[in-house]
Amino acid sequence: MAAPKLRFKEFEGYLTESKLVELTSWASGGTPAKDIPEYWGDDIPLISGASMHTNQLYESDVKITKLGLQKGSKLAPKDSILILVRGSMLFNKIPMGITLGDVAFNQDVKCIRPKQELAPLFLFQWLHAKENTIQNKVTATGIGAGKLDTADLQNLKLYKPSSEEQTKIATFLSAVDEKISQLSQKLHLLGQYKQGMMQKLFSQQIRFKADDDSEFVEWEEKELKDVVEINPKAKKLPENFIYIDLESVEKGRLLLQKNIAQQDAPSRAQRLLAKGDVLFQMVRPYQQNNYYFNLSGEYVASTGYAQIRTKLDSKFIYYALHEKTFLDEVMNRCTGTSYPAINSSDLSSIEILIPCLEEQTKIANFLSSIDQKIDVVSEQLEQAKLWKKGLLQQMFV
Repeated sequence: MAAPKLRFKEFEGYLTESKLVELTSWASGGTPAKDIPEYWGDDIPLISGASMHTNQLYESDVKITKLGLQKGSKLAPKDSILILVRGSMLFNKIPMGITLGDVAFNQDVKCIRPKQELAPLFLFQWLHAKENTIQNKVTATGIGAGKLDTADLQNLKLYKPSSEEQTKIATFLSAVDEKISQLSQKLHLLGQYKQGMMQKLFSQQIRFKADDDSEFVEWEEKELKDVVEINPKAKKLPENFIYIDLESVEKGRLLLQKNIAQQDAPSRAQRLLAKGDVLFQMVRPYQQNNYYFNLSGEYVASTGYAQIRTKLDSKFIYYALHEKTFLDEVMNRCTGTSYPAINSSDLSSIEILIPCLEEQTKIANFLSSIDQKIDVVSEQLEQAKLWKKGLLQQMFV
């Protein structure tokens, strides 16, 4: 018997332990034969690992017919919990979701149906609370994918509160999920707005005016090497520095800072950074994990980046390197398939449109203001996710 650390005040007493299998029923899915057209393309969504990117499951790009359901798949009724039990995604997270309607599911997915004394939303939140425990049960298959053993899941211990307490917990945590969903949507819309404005600004569909309301001069087309210095010769590296490699940056944000002594530095650490430098990802540049460097201290970057230094508005250059036409040309000049990469010489010869310095600054300031809003919402989202994680740890035994 046990009690949760965090509990609504009207509930008290110890909870009794049960095995998950005692409170649920389980079903395995399947996929109809792909070479029989009559099984495919109707209106029954077929859920697989690829469609489990949300907590609410009701749609899939892949659909089957009623005949396909009868011949090769299974139906998960509304309010079922689907959990992925086989796939490479399991090494990073445990995809799971609750069905908002009747859906089919494939052989990589298990359907868990709570029995009468267990509320579906409570069970769903409980499974999220146990995600780390479940993650530790993932083993590797012979082909490198992860798998979860059904018996391991069914033997998980669940302390079941009363129906009233289950409902209150599920309702509260669902409200927290809704807040997280709203922040995620706000972040997505801000990102879409930024991309739309970048396209209009760099295509000159929208132009700024000078402070005296006069028109700026026309933009000039130049090769990148004519307006920037790529990989400027570095002085001797300092004895100790902070190292930025391709794992350190995600979408313009510095996630990791690695303090390294010179003698321990990898041979790829050669870019001694100065304020205003732009780091452009050379390997898989489509990821756009570039970085505008504006920090104080001794920083050195990996040669996986092109280090770009300019006497123009460097923040404008940073945004120009994210513009779609420029990135398309970068990808055209990449070599390699699994790890497409561009070399500095090819990068330097790509043409770029350059406005006057004053217009550069106006564009950079405008896009920076959007990025600041994105950073605020992104931080709010991370804090909300951390809060939810803490609640899960304390509200369930």
